[in-house]
Amino acid sequence: MIDHEVVAIDGATVSLSDYRGTVMLIVNTASQCGYTPQLAGLQELHTRYAERGFTVLGFPCNDFGGQEPGSAEEIQTFCSGQYGVTFPLFDKVAITRGEPSPLYRTLQEQTPEGIRGPVRWNFTKFLVGADGRVIARFESGVAPDSPELIAAIEAALPR
Repeated sequence: MIDHEVVAIDGATVSLSDYRGTVMLIVNTASQCGYTPQLAGLQELHTRYAERGFTVLGFPCNDFGGQEPGSAEEIQTFCSGQYGVTFPLFDKVAITRGEPSPLYRTLQEQTPEGIRGPVRWNFTKFLVGADGRVIARFESGVAPDSPELIAAIEAALPR
C-alpha cells in the first residue's frame, strides 16, 4: 500500500511511503455530496489523533454523481474555507470512470477479503495500519465520529 506515488492537490508528487509508521484513513471526497459535511468530522479525527501517529488523506473524485467538478484550487479553497480542512488533499482520482488510479485499483482489488471490492460512492474510508496494510473499510454512511471507526483507529494507533 505504501509503495504508491500520488499527486498532492498542489501538483507535487508524494510517495505514500512518506507516511510509513503512520495510520492513514484514505477517503474519496466530494464537495457537492450529501456526505460532504463528513469533512468536518474527518478534520476532527485528523486533529484529535495526529500527535499519536494518524492522518486523514483526502482524494477528491468526480466519478460518483459528478459531485466534485471543481479545479484543484477550488477544492482546496472549499475544503479549508467551509470545513477547516488541514489534512492532506490530493489531486482528483479516477475510481470507476476510465482507468482507476493505481492507488484505488489496489484498494479495490488487492486488499483482504471483506475489504476489497468496488467503491460505490463518495466518502468510502480505508484504514491503513502503520505497517502500510489496509486493515478496515468503512462505507459512505459510516460517520467519522461513529464508534466502530473510532475504535478501529484507536486499535491501529502505534502504542
